[in-house]
Amino acid sequence: MLTPAPRTAWWPQQLLLGWLNLALTAPLIYLYIGLPLVMRQNGWSGTQIGLMQLAGLPAMLKFLLATPVERYRLGQASYRNWTLLLILCYAGTLGLLAAHDLSTTEPSLMFLLAMLVSVLGTWADVPLNALAIQILPESERVRAGAIRSAAMSLGAIVGGGVMLLLYTRAGWAWPFYLLGLGLLSGALLLPWLKPKAGQSQTPSLNRSAPLPVQAGWRQWPGYFAIAEQRIWALLVLLYYPFLGAVWLYLKPLMLDQGFAADRIALIVGIAGGLTGAIASMLAGRLTRLIGSSICLPLLALGNLLAIGCLTLVVTVGLGDNAMIAAAMLVALAMGASAGLMFGLMMYHTRPGLTAMDYGLQSSLFVASRTLVPILAGVLLDRLGYSGMLACLLAGQMLVLLLAWYSRKRIFSLNHCTRQAAPEPA
Repeated sequence: MLTPAPRTAWWPQQLLLGWLNLALTAPLIYLYIGLPLVMRQNGWSGTQIGLMQLAGLPAMLKFLLATPVERYRLGQASYRNWTLLLILCYAGTLGLLAAHDLSTTEPSLMFLLAMLVSVLGTWADVPLNALAIQILPESERVRAGAIRSAAMSLGAIVGGGVMLLLYTRAGWAWPFYLLGLGLLSGALLLPWLKPKAGQSQTPSLNRSAPLPVQAGWRQWPGYFAIAEQRIWALLVLLYYPFLGAVWLYLKPLMLDQGFAADRIALIVGIAGGLTGAIASMLAGRLTRLIGSSICLPLLALGNLLAIGCLTLVVTVGLGDNAMIAAAMLVALAMGASAGLMFGLMMYHTRPGLTAMDYGLQSSLFVASRTLVPILAGVLLDRLGYSGMLACLLAGQMLVLLLAWYSRKRIFSLNHCTRQAAPEPA
């Protein structure tokens, strides 16, 4: 009988997965979180900035992109080979975008290039995280979700801070060149990401469930056949986007409040990203200590408090220091809630359909993460920052109620709370 590997034995693969997630997400964060500041400097309205988020629409169709990954195998290490192929295409597209400056390129062409980047970045995420689910034991998946969220927060430092500073000093192209090099370094390291000897290649949520004969389009509706998974899907859709919209408009808000662009990059991009990364790791630890069914509404409450504090600062006009403190609170809530969600999404997959089910959940996650900021941009132009934040606060209140009243049903269908986030006695 094989002895389970100690937790420390998984750190090399966890860290490599974290680096790959960082390399994948940093360009998208720069494009959709960092560049709104540049767009505002170039005179873009709140509605225009929000509409630019539509270039991220391919991420809403991640379940479609996941189907060929699951159906068409590229050798024995199919997920790994798919990841390598898509990373190389992704890096090439960043080089293409570097050749088209925002100030001289037609908005329609900029939109199409941004959409191409979104397609490839989104697509590469599917086999990479399916590979993570495949190679990691169940006890490591909450930690993997926390590391992924931390990587996204570090991606916010890179994409929302460092790349903005590089843009102000070196111009349009250099951030894309550097981000492309990060992807290529991940491609070089990818061959070291493989299952340990004797490890099962098809971990699952329910070991007794039969394996599908072949992944295809007909398997999508089956994910929603169980009532608990339908509730979970609703939470995936609604848990994060209100806070995410606040984070998106935080840089334009601070710019309009009189903060210099370099200072915003340092505060929100770098300090905020570091805060989010630390919060992600702490949230993973907290989930293991008190259980997912407690953590889910608890962190939803934290999101509500973060939006509420920022709304108060903006409405009352409490000054720069209060604005910085509220921004850090938003970053803290962002990192913690993202770490929880990414970890739990790894458990809600069916045997033999890992990439498809992860892609389906990610599609729901990104759909609301894309559409809510568009609505928030319209609210910003009509109601101002205070009105926009008040509406997002009301939406987050509904999320808190949903998380509280559904917390037990979500985890009744699987062993998630036993293995990943044990409930207290």
